[in-house]
Parts: sequence; structure tokens; C-alpha cells
Amino acid sequence: MPKIRSDIVKVYKDVHIWVGIVSGLMLFIAFYAGAITMFEKPLERWATPPSALAPPPPVSRAPELVRAVLTEHPRAAKNYSVVIATTPDAPARVIWRERGERPRQFTEFGASFAPDGTLQVEQLRKAPVAQLVDTLHQMVGLPFPDAVARPIMGIVALLYAVALVSGVIILLPTLAKDFFALRIGKNIKRLWLDVHNALGFVSLPFHLVMALTCVVFAFHDPFYDLQGKVVYPDGIQWGEEEHAPPPRPGTPLLPADELLRRVQTQLPGFEIQSFTFQQGEDRVEGRVTGLDVRHGTRARTYASTHLDPYTGEVDPHDLPGHMERWDGAVNAFFMLHFGSYGGNPVRWLYLLLGLGGALVFYTGNLLWIESRRRKQRDAGLPEQKRSTRILGALTVGVSLGSVAGISATLAATKWLPAQVDNVAAWHEGIYYAVFVLAVAWAFARGSARGAYELLWLAALATALVPLGSLAGLWGVAGTWNHGGSGIAVDLTAVAVVPVLLWAAARTRRRALGGHRDSVWST
Repeated sequence: MPKIRSDIVKVYKDVHIWVGIVSGLMLFIAFYAGAITMFEKPLERWATPPSALAPPPPVSRAPELVRAVLTEHPRAAKNYSVVIATTPDAPARVIWRERGERPRQFTEFGASFAPDGTLQVEQLRKAPVAQLVDTLHQMVGLPFPDAVARPIMGIVALLYAVALVSGVIILLPTLAKDFFALRIGKNIKRLWLDVHNALGFVSLPFHLVMALTCVVFAFHDPFYDLQGKVVYPDGIQWGEEEHAPPPRPGTPLLPADELLRRVQTQLPGFEIQSFTFQQGEDRVEGRVTGLDVRHGTRARTYASTHLDPYTGEVDPHDLPGHMERWDGAVNAFFMLHFGSYGGNPVRWLYLLLGLGGALVFYTGNLLWIESRRRKQRDAGLPEQKRSTRILGALTVGVSLGSVAGISATLAATKWLPAQVDNVAAWHEGIYYAVFVLAVAWAFARGSARGAYELLWLAALATALVPLGSLAGLWGVAGTWNHGGSGIAVDLTAVAVVPVLLWAAARTRRRALGGHRDSVWST
């Protein structure tokens, strides 16, 4: 390998440092929250209050239930779904949405048959906390509207890509010597550098995928607008679109159980979740939604495609495994970001890579602070630079504030629905209240004391997560415990608490007995 000139390495080192400083704290939130969203569905199930609906009728009785719903709620005919894969906490066989007073406001309803055979309708209360965590991931923790936060996220992703490339160039001259090194000793800066380099280099392909896909997600519309002006100045010529002929008047839709049989024949291995029916101009249009675990998907937990509800014929070109080359390449782009392939083993791998990515950004800030530490001389303890003290407090407050904030809002999940109306607003308020207070605490107490004190706070908030489930198990009013797969959330929280307490103990030990000239010393 040709030797890289030292002056070039220095330039890239400066680029890497400053780009990392600017984007690192927001990326910490994005990666930490993104790691949690790898198990969004189990989290959503754990957080969703149990339904009061009667158990779902068999799929064979779905047409009867649909007729009853459309008779009493004719607006549901515009768009409704027959759910095939119901769950104990979401047993509605038929669901639909009705538009609210504000734009993009919808209320979702579910229906079943009561024990006496009458129609039973319930407003569905999908837990908002999982969506909040996903939004924090998408918007890098910024409490701004999508139109403001998404471009900022795209700029952060571009900086992130620059930091990755410059980091590799910095590491290349000493790669063979330093890659497998983990020098544990009194030189804390060297230890953090080894951890930072190892995590960053081993997970480099993962980080490159995340950076590039985030740029595309953020600037999706401008890319298409530019493509339309440069590549297709006269507009894309689609040709004549083929439409299925309208059915004869009075032609009935196939019943759900027959649709299920026909789709399973056409799509072996595709686990069907639901059928959706939408009223068109002269016919009812249909879609089938499900998941084939053998193929990755553009969405995190499902794929869908067009279905003729009169014949049961499926158009599979939108489904992974049936796409043309270009569509398959676009689908691969999405699935690599979401980790929607390979099932739970890949989800666990992405969770670990996400947490490792958060640690990369955290250690990057620690390295910057340590490299600018004014060391103790004979004259006594030096006064650290204000920039060093500010970044130390920000690193502690933002990173640990996001950890504690997510744990706190999760801990409130089992208590809020029985106490408040706007559960989503309360979840958001709890997260940002804890986050802001944590940042203020870090500045007030200093990065050394603030670090281990906020780690204690994060441990306490995480320990409270399974408390709501225990309350539900003990029959406390307003709480619930689904058991089953939901217990994984509680067990994960229990496992995380000792890790946070261990980190707090190590941080406190360093604050009391480490280098006295460090911002991490009390």
C-alpha cells in the first residue's frame, strides 16, 4: 500500500474531527432510537392497551361482519380492511379509518361481533410511543416539523458520509498496527481511540449504507424534481395504462376466505396479514398486505401489492422476489436501511450495530475533549478551555438525556391511557422534558458529576419500564400485561439496568480518581 503523505492525513483528520463534532450528537440520538425501532412491532404490541372487542369471528364470517359495518357505518366503504392475522391485543377482524376535522387527521375503528351477535365497534388506540421513538430516529431528535427537520437530517447525513470517508483515510497508514489493538491501561485517550477505530472500521459498510440512504430519504423530492427536469424534460412517457374492465353490475367481491385461498396459491411463502378494499370510480380496488421472510421489503414489517377482489388475481410486480431489476435495486436500498430481511437474527445484528454506532459518536467527542485537555504542570491545575467544558456538558447531556428520555416515556406507557386523553402529546412532552432537564443538569453540575448522575437517572428510568407490566400483572386499574412476546421489552429493560449502573460506577470512579486536569474529574 503506497504511503499517504502526513499533510494529507492531517487535512482529513481536521475534516473528520469537525464534521464529527457538528453531527455526532444528533447522530447519537438517531442511532440509539433507530436501534430500538428494529423491534418496533413487539414494542408497539407491548405498549398498546388491550382491546375491549370480543374475539374476532372466523375469516369465513368476515363478509357478514363487513355487511354489518357498512350498514351502520357507510363511510367505511371508502376504504376498509379485513385483517387475517389478528392478535389478542388487536383482535379487530374489520378495520377502517374516518377523516377528522384537521388535515391528515384520521380515527381508526375496529369491529367484531358481540357474544349476542350484535355489531361491536371500538376506536382503536394504537400506542404512539413506538412512533415517537421512530420519529426521533428519523428527525435526529429535533422537535421541528417534518419540512424543517428532514432537510437538517439530510445535511447531517451528508456530513456523516464525509466523516466516514475521512476517518478511513486517517486510519489507513496505521491500519495493520492499530486495527486489532485494544490498549487497556492508564492512557484513557488511547483506549477510547482504539474502541472508536475498531467500532467504526468493522461496521463501515453498515455506516455507509445508513449515510447514503438517509441522504436519499431526506432529499427524495428534490432528487425526483431534478430528474424530471434533466432526464425527462418533456415528462415521463408512461404509455397507456392498463385498467381492469369494470365488473358487471351486481358482481360480488370474493369472500375473504376464498381470497385467502387463491392468494396463498399464487404467492407461496407469503404470510398474508390483511386485505384492503377501496372504492374506485366503477369498481372496488383491492390490495393484499403481508410479509415473505425470504425477501427484504421497502417497509420495515410488511409488503403490499394490487389484488383483484373479484377474481383473486394478484399483481406481484411490487413484491420482493417478483420485481424487475430497477425496482429490485430500489427495494434493496430500502431493505438495507431498515434491516427488513433475514428475520430476527438480522434485527438483533442491526440493533447491536446501531448501539455500536451511537458509541462511535460518543467516543469521538471524548477523543476531541481529551486531545484538547490542558495538562497539569508544576504550577497547579490548569483551567480548561470553555469549548472543552461546553462540549463535555453537551456530550453528556444530549447523549444520556436521550437515553433517559426514551426510558422515561416508555415507563409511562402503561399508566398514561387511563389518565390522559392525548397520549401522544404526553409521550412527546415527557421525552423532551427529561431531555432538556438532562442537558441543563449537565451544564449545572459539570460533565464529570453530570455523567454518572445522569447514568443513574437513565438506570432508574429504565428500571421503571417493567413496573407498568408488573402493575398490570397485579391487576392495578388502568395498566395491563399482554405476556407472550411483550415480555421481551420488560426483560430487555431489566438487562440494560445493570449495564447503566456499571457504567455509572466506572464513570464515578474516574471522576474521583482519574486525571485531575480532565473535564471528567471532579
